[in-house]
Amino acid sequence: MIRKLLRTDFDAMLSVINDGAQAYKGIIPADRWKDPYMSADELEEELKAGVTFFGWEENETLVGVMGIQPVQDTTLIRHAYVRTQYQRRGIGSRLLEHLLRLAKTPEILVGTWADASWAIRFYEKYGFTLVSTEEKDRLLRRYWSIPERQIETSIVLKLSK
Repeated sequence: MIRKLLRTDFDAMLSVINDGAQAYKGIIPADRWKDPYMSADELEEELKAGVTFFGWEENETLVGVMGIQPVQDTTLIRHAYVRTQYQRRGIGSRLLEHLLRLAKTPEILVGTWADASWAIRFYEKYGFTLVSTEEKDRLLRRYWSIPERQIETSIVLKLSK
């Protein structure tokens, strides 16, 4: 079941993000990886920046999260994670489909790590297309607040409605 997550879900969200992020260990450049992947302070900053999270629950346990964030004239898909033991069961697909229905802008963007080939294929399955390196750099600087090193090692995919 999908539901909008609340402040009371904070600890469960953080747990799902950090568990699901294990799939990126060894994929994310070593100088960008940390354990835990996201701290409570970082999640708090994302919430303050306007990321709204939705979650997938099974047996009253949160097992997947994905965020949506309107920024200026576009919509960002943010922080898509599913607990390791629940991956490859369609949870990410159902969350993404839900968020795509909620997006109100004609353009939707998602960023991920350049070496995360499975994540890129996942978004391409939904019609997202990779943007050029020049456009990627421009978009990441305009819509995200990330360090230069992360810009160097990331890609952006775009979906136009």
